[in-house]
Amino acid sequence: MEQKASQVVLLGKWTSGQCSRVALALKLKGIPYKYVEQDLTNKSELLLKNNPVHQKVPVLLHSGKPIAESLVILEYIDETWNHTPKLLPHDPYQRAKVRFWVNYFDQKIATAIYPVFRSKGEEREKEIEKMNEIIGVFIEGLKKDFGKEEFTYSKGKCLGLLDIVVGTQACNYKAVQEALKVEAIHPHTNSEFLSWVDSLKEHPLMKETLPPHDKLVASFIDKFGLLN
Repeated sequence: MEQKASQVVLLGKWTSGQCSRVALALKLKGIPYKYVEQDLTNKSELLLKNNPVHQKVPVLLHSGKPIAESLVILEYIDETWNHTPKLLPHDPYQRAKVRFWVNYFDQKIATAIYPVFRSKGEEREKEIEKMNEIIGVFIEGLKKDFGKEEFTYSKGKCLGLLDIVVGTQACNYKAVQEALKVEAIHPHTNSEFLSWVDSLKEHPLMKETLPPHDKLVASFIDKFGLLN
């Protein structure tokens, strides 16, 4: 099912992992789209009109109809363009488990990095330990629910919803560590997570979609005042 790019528009911000995940899903499905960068310090009328409740990105416009919130958008994409590759499993129970761990990642891991950025010294070390413990719970849960071979990514395997959500944020971990000048994810305790993320980063469309490393490092430093 093909769509003209003008019929599919993504309002986003280049630093946002949530926006990157939508862009990646569109590319995986082969859906042409127009990308419109947004300045969140001076929100456009287009954004305010199409997401008046949260006034944030991403927003997907499909034939002029807006869909907001990245996870809602991803499921909309998978249901609307229901050809392969499918982002979610066919089995309802497997879908439920994927949704559970996607939500865990967004609510626990993706948010755990902010206290790390905003703290210093011993407090930062404590926040890093907390984040690594949360990642450990995540990996052990995935292994229990899916088995190691199912949740890890290997060359030639199609990216699923969990790969998309984790990869578009966690694949930037080296930029985070360079900005912080500290090893935020411990390789000795979370080697399986890092191995998974590093393999996801090798996917051609993941590489294409991720923001430039140096530009992202500079953005983190500026946003969190890390040179002060």
